[in-house]
Amino acid sequence: MVTLPKGQPSTRSLLRLRRPDNLSGPPLEVSLMPACRRCPATYAVMMTKRRIYDNEHHAHFLTFSCYKRRRLLDHDRVKRIVLGTLNGQLRRLAGSCVGFVIMPNHVHAIVWFEANGQLSEFLKQWKRTSSLRIKDLFSTSLAHYASCFSPSEPVWQPRSYGFNLYSRGKIEEKLDYIHLNPVRAGLVSKPCDWPWSSARHYLQARSVGVPIRWIDCD
Repeated sequence: MVTLPKGQPSTRSLLRLRRPDNLSGPPLEVSLMPACRRCPATYAVMMTKRRIYDNEHHAHFLTFSCYKRRRLLDHDRVKRIVLGTLNGQLRRLAGSCVGFVIMPNHVHAIVWFEANGQLSEFLKQWKRTSSLRIKDLFSTSLAHYASCFSPSEPVWQPRSYGFNLYSRGKIEEKLDYIHLNPVRAGLVSKPCDWPWSSARHYLQARSVGVPIRWIDCD
């Protein structure tokens, strides 16, 4: 078992995350509806009605999806672009990543910024820059893979979904949620088996391609 540094998520939270390989334990709690299963209408309403405050020094839980929920992120080279762009934008804006997962058709991340007012610019440039790089990859190296997608169509849905995480408990809740996404989707049996998330950082102290920093908001 990994000994967690001071300030990391509680053992209780990580036990919930580990539960897929503990078949003798209580059933896995998945009361939150996975983002990939929300109907488009409900998803749009939630995005348009929810207000995100970027002046409270909170961590932010973010979700954005591929255009028309297409599986544009299936190829590992595409996932690396999304991850590399996340890294670059966090460095540029002095931000930190608390956790993330890259799924075949959507992305979740928990981020925090030292200065207020950075979230909009960060999200805009993460989506814009990664979109340009993904389209370039499709046209130069993955033409067969991208043959069913029109080059005139966007990579990402225009809207994004997010809200403020104002406490340690909320951050832990969303970390468990995003790390369990690949398990719920049937892609892997355990969160650490999915290489495109921060689960291995928290459970195995391994590098995940982006520096992960725990933020204590309480």
